[in-house]
Amino acid sequence: MNWFESLLFNESVGRTVMIFAFVVAVGSILGKLKFKGISLGSTFVLFVGIIVSHFGFTLNPSISHFMKDFGLILFVFSIGLQVGPNFFSSFKQSGLLLNGLAVGSITLNIIVTLLIFYFLGNIDFTMLIGVMQGAVTNTPGLGAAQQAINQMNPTGDMPSISLGYAVAYPMGVIGVILSIVLIKCIFRINYDDERKSVAGKSNEEPARCSYSISNEEIIGKQVKEISRLFNKEVIFARISHLGNVFVPTGDTVLEKGDLVRVIAPKQREAELDKLFGEKIQNDLLNAQTEELKQRKILITNKRLEGKSLQNLELRKSFNVNVTRVFRSGVELVATADLVLHIGDKVKIVGSEENLSLVEKFLGNSVKHLNEPHLSTIFAGIFLGIIVGYIPIAFPGMPQPAKLGLAGGPLIVSLLMGAFGHKIGLTCYTTQSANLMLREIGISLFLACVGLEAGEHFFDTLINGDGLLWVGYGLLITMIPVLIIGCIARKVFHLNYFTIVGMISGTNTNPPALYYSNMIAENDRPSVAYSTVYPLAMFLRIVLAQTLILALW
Repeated sequence: MNWFESLLFNESVGRTVMIFAFVVAVGSILGKLKFKGISLGSTFVLFVGIIVSHFGFTLNPSISHFMKDFGLILFVFSIGLQVGPNFFSSFKQSGLLLNGLAVGSITLNIIVTLLIFYFLGNIDFTMLIGVMQGAVTNTPGLGAAQQAINQMNPTGDMPSISLGYAVAYPMGVIGVILSIVLIKCIFRINYDDERKSVAGKSNEEPARCSYSISNEEIIGKQVKEISRLFNKEVIFARISHLGNVFVPTGDTVLEKGDLVRVIAPKQREAELDKLFGEKIQNDLLNAQTEELKQRKILITNKRLEGKSLQNLELRKSFNVNVTRVFRSGVELVATADLVLHIGDKVKIVGSEENLSLVEKFLGNSVKHLNEPHLSTIFAGIFLGIIVGYIPIAFPGMPQPAKLGLAGGPLIVSLLMGAFGHKIGLTCYTTQSANLMLREIGISLFLACVGLEAGEHFFDTLINGDGLLWVGYGLLITMIPVLIIGCIARKVFHLNYFTIVGMISGTNTNPPALYYSNMIAENDRPSVAYSTVYPLAMFLRIVLAQTLILALW
């Protein structure tokens, strides 16, 4: 057994890989365990790393430094590619208000942190930044702060920031959920009333209705005139006239007794019933549509990325009608201004011959979609590192700031995800591929953080100021959440489920989102979460580094 003892205790490549494999494997298994439906997920990798390190299984500092930075780059770059297409659109309409509240919450996090630092005295600032990032469950922010510390003191040790993060993280999860419950109690929220107030307003499946035209007001009108009445939100899938079923164009005239199939947002169904007249069973129209078929077609033609349905003119070119678009599990009405992305699946009605033609045009190649675009990913990382090392001078700072290995790749990936198609870049990755990159990156990062912090963790928690740090973390977590939550409800009268989703996204807190979805029983929390998450993630990464450079 000497060979095994040598493998465990003598530094080697095999030992290093084995430690990583054990920490990530055990942490991932524990991360699947749930308590009342809530789990800390990948964060268990951090705690397994702490325990392994506590028992003497540590890594060479150079290897740990490289693996931690590389894992962080993979994680933030994958996030940027995922949220990039929706990053700038999140500032439109109600998203502007939600992002404004998110910025307010992030600002309050920083204010509370600075008040603790200046008024409680004798506190290690790097530790407090670690506590702040743990309190808002933001791992990339921790990485950015460590990058900033490394810029200012390349040979310095950074155990206190990792310890602060590890101690505060669990209470960061619990503190957000506890704040959500307190907001409910403060405003005496009734879940049923909140659900009723959003009925018909969430991302429900579109209504699919069939009618026999009997209303004299629309007889003789063209399809495009009716569509304009509903702001082009109504799609005419097919029309039966005297037993002849066809795909209508905008110039098609509605006649008395025609059977029509329309697709529209669920909340407009009552208006459709009132306007069109007699509602019929869908089967009555289906029985007459032997010549028309419907097919779901996957968009894999990279030339179509970023183009709207109106630009494609599929009805004019192929005599088919797009009725719905499926994107990331959400069903959308195929309105003319809807922009398409690689990976979208469109439902099209037309003849078998025309469907075959449009299928070739759109691509519909799963094999092509599953091909990894490694050149795009690593070219983006290459550019991101260059951007991260560009010095940016700010008045009052002792030295120029840099976005670092977290901020640089994040900004480049956001821009690539949003605008890459305009310069011919294929930035699409399947959801599973993106998730795999993210999980590998964050697991490597957390494993290194845990292995670095483990040597002093339990001594700090039991004999040191660890419990005091937990208290600091709860203040940083709960004070901003409660203030912003109350403002959102009292001043802006937002729905409670929108508020809790916004709070979860601002704190980049998946367990809190899970809890919010569980109590809401609708998609309001998820919509609010995805609206504020990109900006919140970006600001937390950049501001963590800025605080270190400005005040350390």
